[in-house]
Amino acid sequence: MDTIEETGMSLLEDPQAQALLAEAQVTAGQVRGSRRRLESFLERYVPLFYRKEQGHNARIVVEGLLRGLERKTAEPIAREHGVPRKPIQFFVGSGKWEDEVVMAEVRRHGVETLGDPPGVLVFDPSAFPKKGTHSCGVERAWCGRLGKVENCQIGLFLAYATSRGQGPLDRRLYLPKDWVADRVRRDECHVPAGVKFQERWRMALEMLDHHGASVPHAAVAAEDEFGRVAAFRAGLRDRREAYVLEVPCHTRVRDLQGRRPPRRAGKKGRRRQVPFRRADAWAAAQPADRWQEFTVQDGQKGPIRVQAVTTPVRTRQEKRLGPEEGLIVIRHWESDGSEPDVSYHLTWAPQEVPLELWVRTHARRHQIEQMLEHGKGEAGLDHYEVRSYVGWHHHMTLSLLALWFLSRERLAMKKKDAGGDAAAGAGDPGASVAASRPQSAADRPRGQHGADPQRTSQDLPLARTHGPVPAASPARRLRIKRLQ
Repeated sequence: MDTIEETGMSLLEDPQAQALLAEAQVTAGQVRGSRRRLESFLERYVPLFYRKEQGHNARIVVEGLLRGLERKTAEPIAREHGVPRKPIQFFVGSGKWEDEVVMAEVRRHGVETLGDPPGVLVFDPSAFPKKGTHSCGVERAWCGRLGKVENCQIGLFLAYATSRGQGPLDRRLYLPKDWVADRVRRDECHVPAGVKFQERWRMALEMLDHHGASVPHAAVAAEDEFGRVAAFRAGLRDRREAYVLEVPCHTRVRDLQGRRPPRRAGKKGRRRQVPFRRADAWAAAQPADRWQEFTVQDGQKGPIRVQAVTTPVRTRQEKRLGPEEGLIVIRHWESDGSEPDVSYHLTWAPQEVPLELWVRTHARRHQIEQMLEHGKGEAGLDHYEVRSYVGWHHHMTLSLLALWFLSRERLAMKKKDAGGDAAAGAGDPGASVAASRPQSAADRPRGQHGADPQRTSQDLPLARTHGPVPAASPARRLRIKRLQ
């Protein structure tokens, strides 16, 4: 079997890669070393494929996804390696190998490398624009990269962020209702019979049920698609999962620490309640001394100045009031001194949590978003031409495997730059300095007034009891029709 060294990794010859290497001050020797490390890395995964030629094709595809190719689909990858296109295309599109077994080993490997009780599980949906309407699950949807509504497939990704780094855990293709109900399209795209319609927030809860117990974590984070769904937040509370979920700025909340309006003259009965306000209106009314300041390390952007303010709130849920949650407003400035970006979040935890930890969790979520966005270019996450359900999951599994290798490479470089094993908290995307002032009792949501301001987020008893990650089972043969 050809090795990666023998097939000739083209990173050193690629002009774009040379520019990136020069900027990052990475030597040619380090790149050659990464070839050997990639071979060693893949040795853990190749035995999970049924046959020797499948393992060989997996090596070719993963290495091809890491090359500086303009398009990282089957034909360019095969041409780069001097092999026929069809075997590579069939291997990714409809080959008989079990991607769930490979993904399970990625999770196990990730926990071994990154596992940390204060870690964060992050759900992130991503749209992949498609030109036609025949790819599995395609629908008209908003695509953030294009800035418009377009034909897209939507994948839901689960990832893991800790003080040690970030890594992918799982991926699932979302199927809209009309696709699930259309037997002809299901058959054309080889959708398994057991796949039913699920809203993405229900998919997220199911993924959490499958993987949460074996991944040490303290909180769940997600964007406003999930934060605005009261049933999703309730599902997390039922599972005793702490969360920080972004919500739209127009979310209406009742400040439980706000002053009640005075009774109208001559009126009796119950006292008037604090009125509901938009989250952005509440934030705009907060005095300067309510905001606490932190400095966080937010990925490749370097240190970012952050200000945050919090209060206990209740939200409307249909015609009822929801339970007590925390509203946290975070505003941060880029290094260029431009206007701040402001985000709004609902939080909940079964015990006391200082504002610093919520800010740290928010920063880790953005690390995952950056990781997946970089994965589209660096690991070919959005470079695929498959149409089937199994083909999508095959491609995403191989691409996430390549992305996991890159994450490990970055982690190794951080440790080397730090002079060996990084100290506790080194490289932590959410590592923060002390707040500009102690958190006052008035700033803490109800139930948090006894928190010791000297305790750090690492001291908090947030971590749940977790079992070991199940080992990847021997590959089972799947009955999958070959695409015509």
